[in-house]
Amino acid sequence: MKTKLIVIALCLAGLFAFGQGPMDPGFRMLETGDFESAEIFFDSYLEKEPKNKTALICYGRAVGLNGKPQNASTLFESLLEEYPRDLEIQLNLYESYLWKEEFEKAKGHYQELVAENPNNFSALLGFANTLSNLKQFEEALNYINKALQLQPENSSARTSRKYMKLGLANQLATEKKYQEGISLLKEIFTDYPEDREVLLSLANLNIQAGALEEAKKSYQRMARSTRDSVIALAGIALVEHLDEEDKAALETALRAKDMAAAFGGEPEFQQAWERYVQALIWNRQFKMANNEIDRIAAVHPNANWLLALKATLGMYTGDFDKSLSSYTRILEKDSRSFDGNLGKANALFAKGEYKKAYQAAYRTLEVFPNQKDAEAFLEKLNRKFRPVVTQKGGHSFDNGNNSAFFQGTSITIPVSTRLSGTVSHQYRTTENTVNGDEAISNLFFGGLDYQILPGMLLKTNLGINQSRFAETSYTLPITEVKLQLKPMKLQNLELGYRREVQNFNAELISREIVMNHYGLNYNLGTNINLGWFTQLMHTAQTDGNNRNLLFSSLYYSVFKKPALKLGLNYQYLSFSEQLPEIYFSPESFHAYELFADSRGTLGGKLQYVLGAASGFQ
Repeated sequence: MKTKLIVIALCLAGLFAFGQGPMDPGFRMLETGDFESAEIFFDSYLEKEPKNKTALICYGRAVGLNGKPQNASTLFESLLEEYPRDLEIQLNLYESYLWKEEFEKAKGHYQELVAENPNNFSALLGFANTLSNLKQFEEALNYINKALQLQPENSSARTSRKYMKLGLANQLATEKKYQEGISLLKEIFTDYPEDREVLLSLANLNIQAGALEEAKKSYQRMARSTRDSVIALAGIALVEHLDEEDKAALETALRAKDMAAAFGGEPEFQQAWERYVQALIWNRQFKMANNEIDRIAAVHPNANWLLALKATLGMYTGDFDKSLSSYTRILEKDSRSFDGNLGKANALFAKGEYKKAYQAAYRTLEVFPNQKDAEAFLEKLNRKFRPVVTQKGGHSFDNGNNSAFFQGTSITIPVSTRLSGTVSHQYRTTENTVNGDEAISNLFFGGLDYQILPGMLLKTNLGINQSRFAETSYTLPITEVKLQLKPMKLQNLELGYRREVQNFNAELISREIVMNHYGLNYNLGTNINLGWFTQLMHTAQTDGNNRNLLFSSLYYSVFKKPALKLGLNYQYLSFSEQLPEIYFSPESFHAYELFADSRGTLGGKLQYVLGAASGFQ
């Protein structure tokens, strides 16, 4: 886009200098961008006047702008040999380097030209635009301002300055200097009040800065026509989503889609349609979203934005293989796609392919240095593989006059993306306030977690339990082995064995009862907010007793933020022997309860968990 602006600016400057009657039709062809006709016109003209310098220059411009920049450079270089140091030829030759995107080469020549002709408008404009193409925006603005001092009302120079400021604002945003970028964008309104492109950039920078209300205002300001209103509403829908107002986002996106119906097949309609499907996904209306995706596929079967929608739907519905496939197809067609690169990283992370997720994240930042979302994703990855220290503590009591205080500390140190080690210590004191029995337990253990395959994690722990009761003490081994699996999407299965020592109260600690648990946990999620968790466990105890446990929970997710879950729990418990004088061991026990669970944040990093349940046994 910037190169095209350079071409127009210098072309006009040259044409005004060359104003000769017989060539006026050719000048107009160049001015209006009809370069193919201009090439034919000046080629014909040169048959009559093969040495006409003006015609040769215009022919060179037409050839270069008609897709043959190397031919144009060769022509201008030969002309410069014939007319050494001719300023007009130099200007066109150096501009031809821009057509070939040889910006560094052009920069050196323009630098010399400006030094020799510090008050030449075309030289200053060409140099400024060259610097802009090299993304040296601050220096470019310095020279464009010098050009505008010579011709304050020149529209080409003012347009170039606008795009330089847009480029610099984007560069500042990349450096996270959002307020500087926003201030720079607002300066453009002096030349172009309420400019559509500037308002869009302003909205984008405010989104990056987290100023969502300001972003919404920018979108509202640009809604001055039906076409612009479609883009504005699509933008506002995104802002509503970022502000966690997904219902409002869907309502706004639907308005944009309805309004865009008049522009069927045009970019505005595509953007509105895409945002509407995204809003359906945000609101977990997956069936409707899938139907819309099918409609899009019938019209745009190979579009990258269709693949991006399929990938997004897969991420929300737990179909990560489908998402990864879609993102990979996007990158096959456009290796520099932001959605494709970061989306692939997220899909790999969700699948548990962490090493590949790192590679995809670094690739994204290679293409988009300092990009905020990519850096946030990389930070999320890094947090998963940082050492973690966990400290827990609490107090419990029951109606049997038993009370306990406990605390635990664990340290987890990742060795790689597949292996981590853990060391833990748990301390517990128990007391019966009636008979005065007291006991202390110390548990020390270390463990390893190893990812065998994506979706298959082996967790092992080995340690000792040291207990002291009255004048006696003992030390017993404890162990745990778990295999965690993801057999299908939205499903989690855990198979495990755990050996532990009973330490609920002082009386039980004194009896040295070891429990061997054999268990299975299964969780089934759905895309309709329903979930089902089931636990089966058989316990063989060293006192000869055996326990069977069934726990099942059917729950419904009411809200995402704050998370609110309502459900029904059922528990069945049975012991082969009944020893009520020692511990709770019914022949058959049933419990039913309704529960509510809420989780969220209270600002900053403070989180809360609230739970309530009521039922009967």
